[in-house]
Amino acid sequence: MELAHSLLLNEEAYNQLGDVQKAEFIFDWLRYLEKLLLATSRSDVREKQKTLVEQLLSLLNSSPGPPTRKLLAKNLAILYSIGDTFSVYETIDKCNDLIRSKDDSPSYLPTKLAAVVCLGSLYKKLGRILGNTFTDTVGNILKAMKSAESQGRYEIMLSLQNILSGLGAAATPCYRDVYKAARSCLTDRSMAVRCAAAKCLLELQNEAVFMWSTDLDSVATLCFKSFEGSNYDVRISVSKLLGTVLAKAIISKHPGAASRQSVRRVSLEEVLELLGTGFLRGSSGFLRASGDMLKGTSSVSRDVRVGVTQAYVVFVSTLGGAWLEKNFAAFLSHTLSLVSQSHPKATQTQIDAVCSRRCVSFILRATVGGLLGEKAQIAAAKDICQAIWKLKKVMDAVMSDGNLETRLGSADVAASQHMLVCALQELGNLIHSLGTTAAPLLQDSSAGVLDNVISVTLHPSISVRLAAAWCLHCIAVALPSYLTPLLDRCLERLTVLKSSPEAVTGFSFAVAALLGAVKHCPLGIPHGKGKIIMTLAEDLLCSAAQNSRLSAQRTQAGWLLIAALMTLGPAFVNHHLARVLLLWKCVFPVSPKDLGTEKSRGDSFTWQVTLEGRAGALCAMKSFVSHCGDLLTEEVIQHLLPPLPCAVDLLTLLSSILKTYGSPLKTPSVVYRQRLYELLILLPPETYEGYLCAVLRELAADLTAPDIQVAASTFLLPRLCHQDDLLILSPLLQDTDHRFIEEQLLLGNGIACGSLEYDPYSIYEKDVEGDSVPKPLPPTLSVISSAVKLFGVVCAHVGEAQRLLILEQLLDSIKHTKGARQQVVQLHVVSSVSSFLKYVAGSKGHLGPEEMRRPVLALVMGALESPSPLLRCAAAEAWARLAQVVDDGAFTAVLAQVSFDKLKSARDAVTRTGHSLALGSLHRYLGGISSSQHLNSCVGILYTLSQDSTSPDVQTWALHSLSLIIDSAGPLYYTHAEPTLSLIIMLLLNVPPTHAEVHQSLGRCLNALITTLGPELQGNSTSVSTLRTSCLLGCAVMQDNPDCLVQAQAISCLQQLHMFAPRHVNLSSLVSCLCVNLCSPYLLLRRAVLACLRQLVQREAAEVSEHAVMLAKDSREELTPDANIREVGLEGALLTLLDKETDGRLCHDIKETLNHMLTSMAVDKLSFWLKLCKDVLAASADFTTVTCVDTMQEEEGDKGDDASVLTIRNDGRPHPFTNPRWATRVFAAECVCRIINQCENAHSAHFDIALAQEMKKRDSRNDFLVLHLGDLIRMAFMAATDHSDQLRLSGLETLLVVIRRFATIPEPEFPGHVILEQYQANVGAALRPAFTSETPPDVTAKACQVCSAWIASGVVSDLNDLRRVHQLLVASLTKIQVGKEALSHLYNESASTMEILAVLKAWAEVYIIAVERHKNHKQPLKTTCSEECVGNGSISSDGLLDLVHADLGTLSRLWLAALQDFALLTLPSEFASQLPVEGGAFYTAETSENAKLHYYSSWAFILHATALWLTSTGFVVADPDEGAPNLSRPVTPTSMCQGSSSGAPVKSPEDVYTERFHLILGISVEFLCSLRSDATMESITACLHALQALLDVPWPRSKIGSDQDLGIELLNVLHRVILTRESPSIQLASLEVVRQIICAAQEHVKEKRRSAEVDDGAAEKETLPEFGEGKDTGGLVPGKSLVFATLELCVCILVRQLPELNPKLTGSPGVKATKPQMLSEDGSRLVSAALVILSELPAVCSPEGSISILPTILYLTIGVLRETAVKLPGGQLSSTVAASLQALKGILSSPMARAEKSHTAWTDLLRSALTTVLDCWDPVAGTHQELDEVSLLTAITVFTLSTSPEVTTIPCLQKRCIEKFKATLEIKDPMVQIKTYQLLLSIFQYPNPAVSYPYIYSLVSSIVEKLQEIDKRKPEDTTELQIFQEGIKVLEALVAIAEEQHRSQLVACLLPILISFLLDENALGSATSIMRNLHDFALQNLMQIGPQYSSVFKSVMASSPALKARLEAAIKGNQESVKLKIPTSKHTKNSGKNSSIQLKTNFL
Repeated sequence: MELAHSLLLNEEAYNQLGDVQKAEFIFDWLRYLEKLLLATSRSDVREKQKTLVEQLLSLLNSSPGPPTRKLLAKNLAILYSIGDTFSVYETIDKCNDLIRSKDDSPSYLPTKLAAVVCLGSLYKKLGRILGNTFTDTVGNILKAMKSAESQGRYEIMLSLQNILSGLGAAATPCYRDVYKAARSCLTDRSMAVRCAAAKCLLELQNEAVFMWSTDLDSVATLCFKSFEGSNYDVRISVSKLLGTVLAKAIISKHPGAASRQSVRRVSLEEVLELLGTGFLRGSSGFLRASGDMLKGTSSVSRDVRVGVTQAYVVFVSTLGGAWLEKNFAAFLSHTLSLVSQSHPKATQTQIDAVCSRRCVSFILRATVGGLLGEKAQIAAAKDICQAIWKLKKVMDAVMSDGNLETRLGSADVAASQHMLVCALQELGNLIHSLGTTAAPLLQDSSAGVLDNVISVTLHPSISVRLAAAWCLHCIAVALPSYLTPLLDRCLERLTVLKSSPEAVTGFSFAVAALLGAVKHCPLGIPHGKGKIIMTLAEDLLCSAAQNSRLSAQRTQAGWLLIAALMTLGPAFVNHHLARVLLLWKCVFPVSPKDLGTEKSRGDSFTWQVTLEGRAGALCAMKSFVSHCGDLLTEEVIQHLLPPLPCAVDLLTLLSSILKTYGSPLKTPSVVYRQRLYELLILLPPETYEGYLCAVLRELAADLTAPDIQVAASTFLLPRLCHQDDLLILSPLLQDTDHRFIEEQLLLGNGIACGSLEYDPYSIYEKDVEGDSVPKPLPPTLSVISSAVKLFGVVCAHVGEAQRLLILEQLLDSIKHTKGARQQVVQLHVVSSVSSFLKYVAGSKGHLGPEEMRRPVLALVMGALESPSPLLRCAAAEAWARLAQVVDDGAFTAVLAQVSFDKLKSARDAVTRTGHSLALGSLHRYLGGISSSQHLNSCVGILYTLSQDSTSPDVQTWALHSLSLIIDSAGPLYYTHAEPTLSLIIMLLLNVPPTHAEVHQSLGRCLNALITTLGPELQGNSTSVSTLRTSCLLGCAVMQDNPDCLVQAQAISCLQQLHMFAPRHVNLSSLVSCLCVNLCSPYLLLRRAVLACLRQLVQREAAEVSEHAVMLAKDSREELTPDANIREVGLEGALLTLLDKETDGRLCHDIKETLNHMLTSMAVDKLSFWLKLCKDVLAASADFTTVTCVDTMQEEEGDKGDDASVLTIRNDGRPHPFTNPRWATRVFAAECVCRIINQCENAHSAHFDIALAQEMKKRDSRNDFLVLHLGDLIRMAFMAATDHSDQLRLSGLETLLVVIRRFATIPEPEFPGHVILEQYQANVGAALRPAFTSETPPDVTAKACQVCSAWIASGVVSDLNDLRRVHQLLVASLTKIQVGKEALSHLYNESASTMEILAVLKAWAEVYIIAVERHKNHKQPLKTTCSEECVGNGSISSDGLLDLVHADLGTLSRLWLAALQDFALLTLPSEFASQLPVEGGAFYTAETSENAKLHYYSSWAFILHATALWLTSTGFVVADPDEGAPNLSRPVTPTSMCQGSSSGAPVKSPEDVYTERFHLILGISVEFLCSLRSDATMESITACLHALQALLDVPWPRSKIGSDQDLGIELLNVLHRVILTRESPSIQLASLEVVRQIICAAQEHVKEKRRSAEVDDGAAEKETLPEFGEGKDTGGLVPGKSLVFATLELCVCILVRQLPELNPKLTGSPGVKATKPQMLSEDGSRLVSAALVILSELPAVCSPEGSISILPTILYLTIGVLRETAVKLPGGQLSSTVAASLQALKGILSSPMARAEKSHTAWTDLLRSALTTVLDCWDPVAGTHQELDEVSLLTAITVFTLSTSPEVTTIPCLQKRCIEKFKATLEIKDPMVQIKTYQLLLSIFQYPNPAVSYPYIYSLVSSIVEKLQEIDKRKPEDTTELQIFQEGIKVLEALVAIAEEQHRSQLVACLLPILISFLLDENALGSATSIMRNLHDFALQNLMQIGPQYSSVFKSVMASSPALKARLEAAIKGNQESVKLKIPTSKHTKNSGKNSSIQLKTNFL
């Protein structure tokens, strides 16, 4: 293929190829040439132009295929537009000659067509350059058209379209001729020709004035004709033409004055009248409305009506939203009049009426719903209300007519009914889509929406009553706050008007519809409503018999209410279940005998009522089974079953009853059957085992019943066919935007579409397709549908003999019928057998014995050859299912063979299509593993069939089947890949574009092939690259195909290719293809585009976005007008699309795509994304909310920016987003939150304003989130104050995120302030509306969360400013104090629980923060220097606490009540019987399940706050508020202390405290011991903090200390938390609690010891009982011992951080050499905390106990020391070493070491420990240890100083210790030396000579030597200076310790050293700073020593005159500079001292 990539055609390579490859080669060359020509310079092109033209023209004669001729033409045009144009006339002449040629053979056709295409292309590109040649050309083409076949006519029409578009107005002379030709083509046999003609005329009307003026009527009539027998594509094209022409007629500005007389101006009325004519009379025209119109026989065919409907929509869309807004009233009245009585044709029969109503609804939905913004929609809704009101007035006038007869017979009632239905449904849909933004509409009393709708509920027509009920349903879903009031109103009317039949049905429909709305409203309805409805229903059922006029209505109403009640779910139904079961039992006779007597007694009317009642009861059962599955226990099923046998018996009697009473019972009996079947489908078959056979017989009779006339396959079969087959084989079933009206064409003319009046019970069911009205089919159809489904189940469960019998019977029934009846029966029977096979296959069952196969096979075989494509499709599926169920290879082979034989012998298309699909289906279910020989023969046959160009259908089915085989064969197919691919390419290049369905199948095949090849496509071998090139070529051909669905296939193929071989897919051309089709009118194409985009942006979002913008800038021809990519980028275009799109799947994909783009690009294109979101949010802010931003923002500097929100609309530039819907705005608000989260993981400057500003200065392209804070706040504010509740929630969420992220960022210009402070007014203003009384609880709850976050964030320091927000919380606190009773009755009780808990949680968070701040401010008070700052700080810290303090009394009560509720709710289910009947303080018993969720989300903070409050009262001071009598305020019926204040004994404070203590402890332990996987970190932390707070005060500590089991339990729970949660913060908090528990135990032990000593003061000390763990044996029992539990926990922490501590892991118990390691900061903290706990343990034990734990503790402590003693710079100790030394010190100085019972054992153990420390030093087995000497020396020092002397003074140990010090002194590292001197100093000063003297003797001499060495070497730097200073200090200390007689010698050593450092005055001037410091230091020490030991001093001086002289010189020199020097020397001296002091405080 590379050879094809040249400017000229490589003829040499070309001639060597075979035919198929030649076509491929040419196509590839032409593709390449197109790109190349645009990139080549003019001169180069001109050079080779002649040759190129010759080559291109010679290709014309080589009969090119459709895609090739299109490309060829395009290239010719490009070539002439770039190069010279003089030879163009020859080319045109040549083409014309080709067209004139008389050769009519099929082989010459492609050449002719190619010539036609070339002409079109040339004229389009070169236009007027071609001068006057066009008249000949057009004449020639039109002449050729007369004899052309369909392909020719198709190409000619498209070519004419191109000629017109190129020439524009210049082509005027031939407009009329073209118009004439196109007229005939518009009603052509071939659908493709009709589409092409419509496109041609659409081009023509741009310039041809006559089309939308004089010939307007005839154009319209022509279009109506064209709709007859049309397909979907024709309807799309022609409706576009008609709509555009009519719109043009209205808006055109007429040219020139001269022609003005001839052009008449057309008014809107006339245009609508024209459209209406088409809708009502079809294409029979205006003049010929004579004969049959007057007779009233002709009916408009449905396809005309649907086409006209689409034209209405195009007409209005072309004129645009603004036009519709102005003219809505006129448009509405016209549209409704289409179904009024003045045009009886449209509503002649029920069926017609339903279809016409659908069309009208569609027109309104597509225009009002699609074009208008929210404000305009509200206005439209008012207009619709007005219309309803007028219609109602007309009706009232008729109804008030006294004469009953005329009243009901009146035509006017019927007249208005269809108009009312359409108006009500549109009103419902409008309000539904507006959501809570419709609130102003309903509050507007002048519109009176609710009154209007409710008053229509009494209309005499049942369809109107249902529509009104549905409208109420929509209102309730949109505005949940109206649900309960509406329900109350309807129930009240129903009760009052119980005697009016219309009112009974109307209001029962309304109540049912409103109950159906409850599941869409998360806040629900009050629980009590269930009881009211149940009582009312019972009442209606019981009173039904009293008045025969009302019996039927009351019966229906009663059961309808019960059935609707079931949808509320188990919580509501549970309480009424017994009554419902009783009603069910009563409605059916008890025994068959009673049924018999009934049959003999009744009359027609009683049977009607009875059947209505029983059908209703069955429906209620069905509703119960499907909505209350949880209640279906064995026991309930037993109660449900008794009526069933009787119901089935009645089923068998129905036919005889019908015979007796005739037709009035027909419909009731059909409905009864359907209800029973539906119920049986839901019940498990075991429950009705006894009467399976009876049911089966009835089903068989129903399926073959003689009374159904029409075979409506489309409602039965789609469920039984495979989804993929349907798409290809039945184009009507594809999803389209017009599905709502196209459905009626599916069903065929004699059958009604679904509509609500066919089954009122469906009004409460959730609709399958989004938000539109439920559309149940007529009972006659739906009963078949249910029968088919049930047949599958029942047939699989009856005995085999029975099954065989029934199948035989069904087979016979087909044979015995004829003609149309036979088709109907066959359809039903095949459907039920398919259903049976599907059920058996699904439940892995078996068919039964072999003879069962014959009838099934015969049935399916017959259907495979049926003329109905759908039936063949279902049969092929059943064929494969049969093989799957039989599951026998031989049988499968037989089936395949049957198909092979049929395909070889049959010539008719029907058989060939059926059997080819059968082969594909067999492979789908049993493929992959089957023998490859089978595969070969299958593929062979399908190859042949797919090339049968005589029948496109056979090609389509064969190729589709081939795609199934490719899919299922997988890798086995590799051998066939190449031939298949070349077959696909060949067909793609040759099949005419008019056969779109063949191309679609080819697309499926290519897709399957690409999937099968998969990642192989990345390879580089020649074979692979050939395959890959062919795949890409195939995609290119499909992309150029005019059919949208083929383009969709191309896109999904490219998507697959991009997944497997991304490098080889040209991204820019793919993206441009996607952008162009982004707003395609075809839903499936848009879906493909977005599915592909979604995949692309996951990998390469930035590239995709850039390509899209590049394309938008470069593209000459406008991109689709809707997608404004140039202005707002691809992202903005997608947002706009999201706003318009209604298809759920598409919207989901758009959101996913945007999310991926945001994730990968938001940080880099921050301003762009924020602007997008802001535009979407601000575009809708014209509702008045935004104005208050400015009033608050006055103080901001950049006012201009501020006003921009308001002026954004009037600056002349159109706004990028016009009136986005609330759902889009919600998405934009969510995007803002996502952007903030993305920035969190990016650069830190996003959250640091100083850094951001600095980086922005450096490079202005830098962009950071913090710089857009104002925008973020403004967006959150706009959203939070919107009309839409969902948007308010998103806005508050955004605000919360902003507060949490930005609260701590300081404001660089005003130190001490944060940047959020300037926005406090906005935050307050955004929150205030959420606390008004009419706000729904979920918004208030969210706002509480924001309030607490704002207060807790500490942004606002001034209390007065904080009060604004605080006030909101105070107000809500007062609101909720009344308890669960007082809150609004609009929603379910659990909603008020949610609100109460949200308020309490918010207060809890504020209180927790207040207490924390108060604590933090109290600590630094001791050290703070300046008074004033203390003052300020404490005010703000206490201020918050003071704010909360006022309400603490109330709050604490409510908190305790909430915690008690929570404790009750979390009890296991077995305690359910013990719970209070009326519920808790804040929840009711019935709603406890829903309430649980709210408690789960808030209990933790409440618990923490309560614990803090209890500790603040210290459990001792009884608050005046907290006195026992007050405790049962009305808030808490189940208050903490007692049930009620009257009879209960008053509890002592001790009891109250104990209860509270156990409550908090219990909740915590319950939560922590079984942490659910969804437990949040916050809850766990809050819970642990609560425990910490609790144990902060003595009283709870004493409780835990005295109750050992409790302590152990807590420790075990904490141990578990530490094991299951990795987070360091949680582990640290747990360890803190452990420490507190140990402290509590210590206190308890001390207290016991103290009291024992006091008691036994006189007694002998010996007899004191042992306190503490281990008593007098020292044994610790696991599980019973607190100490043991603590040890387990600490070991767990330590071993996790330092695995080397575990002897098992390290192999030997001895020390093993591993390098010491530094732990992470968190790890160090954890280890330190564990060590602190370990060192506390001995104090909890008795002496014996302490002995048994000491080894463990020492092992661990020394282990930590050993493992973490890392050398750090500057001789510091790592934090873990410091902790282990601290712990060692604590252990060593423990009183147990001195206690007489444990003294000796401790001494031994401590000696061993010291030995271990010493052993750490010695390298083991030659490995070099890198331990830090200082750490180990310090450890030795700690041992030496902290234990009793006998531990360390035994010679062997002492000697080793001294050795270590000696060795360390020799180390060169100065820091080590300094530390060693410091440690020695502390040992030398130890008071006990036994300890200190050996050290002094051994080490002093070496110290003195060292110092003398320094003296000789003169120190160079500060460290050496420090070493010297420390050494001197040691010597001075020795002097002080020494006995009198030895002192002189020591001083004599010291003095010369000191004096040697003194400098005389000359030297002093030139000395370095180090020397000078030394001099000062020495001088100072001498000054001190001299007076202290004067005698020694004098004698030394006397003996050495040199020293004396030096000293005097120094003193003299010093006196001059003494003033300067002394302070510095003091300073130096201090620094030295300090360090040693510091060291002491650390450990020693």
